[in-house]
Amino acid sequence: MAAWAQTAFLLFSIMLAVIGKVEKELSPECKEFLYMGTPPRGLEHHSVQFICQYYNKKPRYVTLYNTVDHIPIYSAYIFKRSEGEKCMDVPWMYEPQLSTSSETDEMQPFPRSYMHMNFEDAQAVLDDYTNAILYERGTLNPDEHQNEPDDKAATYTLTNVVPVMPEVNNLIWDKQEHMIRKRLNNYCRGTAHIVTGVTTSGKMIRRENMNRIAVPTYLWSAYCCVDYDHNTPFMNRFKFPSFAYYGLNEDENNDMVEVSVQKLEEFLKKTEFVSQNFQIFVGDCSIQAPEKTA
Repeated sequence: MAAWAQTAFLLFSIMLAVIGKVEKELSPECKEFLYMGTPPRGLEHHSVQFICQYYNKKPRYVTLYNTVDHIPIYSAYIFKRSEGEKCMDVPWMYEPQLSTSSETDEMQPFPRSYMHMNFEDAQAVLDDYTNAILYERGTLNPDEHQNEPDDKAATYTLTNVVPVMPEVNNLIWDKQEHMIRKRLNNYCRGTAHIVTGVTTSGKMIRRENMNRIAVPTYLWSAYCCVDYDHNTPFMNRFKFPSFAYYGLNEDENNDMVEVSVQKLEEFLKKTEFVSQNFQIFVGDCSIQAPEKTA
């Protein structure tokens, strides 16, 4: 075989290895982060890839990532009861599965220097947020909703991050995450699945005269816990087995609105960001959810 052909074959083999768990279909071990093992439907029209977020040799959660807008459309994870401690001194990481020069499928800290072609084409990099003066990094799967140190650390990857107005991120959104943590801590007896996502409408953060990161218009989140305390006080009882909330990514009008999952789905369909068949949880998280079909 000619030298150029051997080189081409080697590069192709590396690319296949690197694609790893960035797939159109998720593996069984990654589907566990999704209620009934089924991802939300109605988002197939976007330029997306599933990322099974690996850290320290274990899958931690699932992200549907837009490789054109360089932000996650949603992250889906299992809520872990905790006191809400923040993870400290964790470096921001990138996703090697979206790179063409990596031999690992685990998220990695950004190296001190990195080549453009290896990172920037399919995902956001640190410089994108450094220049985003009006926004800061907001995690869709927050470390507050995890308990083990490795699960918390795994939330600090830019493939789990969207640009959020500081007032929204630090005051309104953070307060809502804290309230949901307390509610699920107190009243969810079994597994709670959470999906947190965004909608966009074309606004982009630019760097070096290039569109780099889509700015979310709305932030939204929904949880599903079919095994809950039926003696929950009424003020929280009607928020089980599922509930949701959403809000604008603006500092002028950023109150979070709590609604049923069905109402959230209806609202998001009106934004035209999702398809009309959009559904977050199979059977809308009914206690007797329909069985999956092959």
